[in-house]
Parts: sequence; structure tokens; C-alpha cells
Amino acid sequence: MVLVLQNLLPGLMGMLFWLCVLPWAKGGKVLVVPMDGSHWLSMLKVVRELHARGHQAVVLAPEVNLHIKGEDFFTLETFPTSYSQEEFDHDFQRHNQMIFKTQHFLKTFLETFASLKNASELYYKTCSEMLHNKALLRHLNESSFDVVLTDPLFPCGALLAKYLSVPAVFFLRAVPCDMEFKATQCPNPSSYIPRLMTMNSDHMTFLQRVKNMLYPLALKYICHMSYYAYPSLASELFQREVSLMDILSHASVWLFRGDFVLDYPRPVMPNMVFIGGINCANRKPLSQVCIAAFLLLVLQLTKIPNGNLSLLFLSTHFSKGFNFAG
Repeated sequence: MVLVLQNLLPGLMGMLFWLCVLPWAKGGKVLVVPMDGSHWLSMLKVVRELHARGHQAVVLAPEVNLHIKGEDFFTLETFPTSYSQEEFDHDFQRHNQMIFKTQHFLKTFLETFASLKNASELYYKTCSEMLHNKALLRHLNESSFDVVLTDPLFPCGALLAKYLSVPAVFFLRAVPCDMEFKATQCPNPSSYIPRLMTMNSDHMTFLQRVKNMLYPLALKYICHMSYYAYPSLASELFQREVSLMDILSHASVWLFRGDFVLDYPRPVMPNMVFIGGINCANRKPLSQVCIAAFLLLVLQLTKIPNGNLSLLFLSTHFSKGFNFAG
């Protein structure tokens, strides 16, 4: 018996050694399809953390972009575009100048919609060129990714995940026109969920509830203008009819950069996770100068007419590639 144990001991010691040395879990391959601008700056923290936990991240972006540059904690894959960096920068600067112009409301209204249309066309052109790049799609297929991390405000990442038959994780603050409710079949009662830009609370009078139901109708045109072409692109790719909701419903998990500390309560689905604190990780105490500047900004905003303030919000919300707040 003693001899048997002596013979088994080296084998048991070797097995114990390998159990201690080998990793318990294998890192996955993550394809990141970001939205440019401040959306990417928020997502960058997640990509860095994925790398720190042993995952391999590949960021897919057009060659012409605003903030998406190579880093040592991810691999950057780029694809060519039909527009140059100079054209992109010119559109960006023109959008910046338009927001801070002081002019007649009607002129601001028309220029805002023209800017939104140009931004939507640019994003669609980028997505179309990516999905028609057969060499790129072949390379992505052969890479065998485990998951796609993307922002659904730019639905190209969700469309690519569906094409690759890979689970999608959405990283977002919000999607216009309540598309996150429709895509997840989440209840969305107008009686107590304040709509975008209505200035309502979750306790509304009858007239406020009527306003809450009618106000989103005006935004439907903007959503149609921004997203109408993606279903036809998806239908061409899959050789069958595909709707925008079919694309967005592919998500396995929705990571919302929000929190009920700031937002009114609303129904959620089991695959919705709120991670609002992710943008507050590197907090620093405000200086007296910062507090004074903030108070001055608040006072200035209170003097802006409601119409101009709404247009300012629309412009920054829908032109996120030329964006200022993720």
C-alpha cells in the first residue's frame, strides 16, 4: 500500500502543479464596433478593462474618424472610406459653428435638420462601404469572435453581429424614438414615463399625459430620416426582408449608461443592465473656478428660448459622430 502511494505521489504533485499554473478561464475574442466621438471615449474604458481581464479586443473603425486611434490594449482594424479626412473635418467644424450661431429660429431649425441629414447619410455610407467590403467580412468571419460590443445608435455594429451570427452586447445611453422598448418588447406606458424633451416628470396631469403621447410624433420624422436606409441594406445582405427592430432585437444584453438616481423609473427587461457609474470612475473634486463656471453656464442656459434649447439637444443627440455628449 505504501509503495502504491509512493508511486502515485509524483503524478498527484504534477497534477496539482498544473492546476495552479494553468488559467481557470480562457479569455474571449471581442469585436468592438464603436460610435465615434464621446461615445467611443466612454466605451474605451470598457475595452481597457476587457483587456485587463484577459480578453482580446479588436476595434473596427473607418480609416477616417474623429477619436478612434490605436492603443496598446486592443487591435485596431480599419477599412477604407470614399470620403477624406479633410471632408470629414470640414463637416465637423461646420456643425460646431452652427450650434453656437445666434440667428432666427427658423433658420436654425432648417440648418439643424440639414446637418442631421448629412450626418445620417455619412454614417449610412460608412456602414454600406463596410458591409460591401467582402475581404473584410471574410476576415471577420474567419476570426471567430465570441461577442460584438457596439453602440446601437449606430446600428451597423448590430447588423454586423447578426450577419456574423455572434451575440451582441449594446453599450448606450439611450436610443431615439424609444427603439430600445420596441426591440426588447419592454412595456412603455405614456402615463408615467416622461418622453424626450417634454420636461414632464413621472407624475403628470391629464394634459401633460396628452402632451407626453403627442410629443414623440414629431421625432418620428427624424428617426425615419436617420435610420430608414438600414432595413434595405440588411435585406440586401441577408437576401430577405429585415426590419430595424429585427436588427436591434439581436442584442443579448443592453448596457445602459444611466441610473435611476438621475432618470425617472421605468420598466426594464431582464437583459437590461444599468452601469451609470462607469463614467464617474475617475472623479476629482471640483475647484472653485469649475463651480463658478458651471453656475454661469446654468444661468446662460436659462436664458435660451425653449425652441433653441430643443434644437441644440436634437443636434447633439442625433449627430453623435459630430457629438459632444455621449
